[in-house]
Amino acid sequence: MNNSVGNTARLLGAGLRALLVLTVLCGVLYPLAITGIAQAAFGHEANGSEVKDAAGKVVGSSLIGQSYGDDPHWFQGRPAAGLGKNTVNTQYELLVSGATNKAADSPELLKAVREAKAKVLLDNTVPGYAPRPSQIPADAVTSSGSGLDPNISPAYAELQTARVAERNGLPVAAVAKLVKAHTQGRTLGFMGEPRVNVLELNTALRALTGK
Repeated sequence: MNNSVGNTARLLGAGLRALLVLTVLCGVLYPLAITGIAQAAFGHEANGSEVKDAAGKVVGSSLIGQSYGDDPHWFQGRPAAGLGKNTVNTQYELLVSGATNKAADSPELLKAVREAKAKVLLDNTVPGYAPRPSQIPADAVTSSGSGLDPNISPAYAELQTARVAERNGLPVAAVAKLVKAHTQGRTLGFMGEPRVNVLELNTALRALTGK
């Protein structure tokens, strides 16, 4: 009986020591080490890819698209047709991201694209500049898979340049220069497509206009 109790006590002691060691290693030291490496090597990404304005205030994340409410003073992002209301927890006004899941030949999708195309043409027609239907890129009239794409194509940004310049009382050349400065190339030179981050572009535009 005594041997049995002694063996049980030794096993319990060994288990508790293993629990303590693994808790310190995996629950304290490892997370601290990974957090330290992330902060030192990838601080911007580790902190949520924050975008700050000229005053140093965080205005959002460069990874998540924002809505500018069709305000003509700002560059507009892609349509957010994939977003929907949260139907599970209705206490909070949350949005659920996702795609429209409509087929390419869906009458509803085709109708939405035609309406979006007409709106883009109307919104971006200003004195001295009227975009042609052939100039409208696909990302101007279709939403992304998540509905929260933070980027637009350089072609869509350039199409909006004249309208943004006119509404803000800026030279077109100055706004075009801003777009060019915020145009990113393909990742590693061959992956993806050139893109413009709308939040970063509008933050720079805000600094330029002094608003």
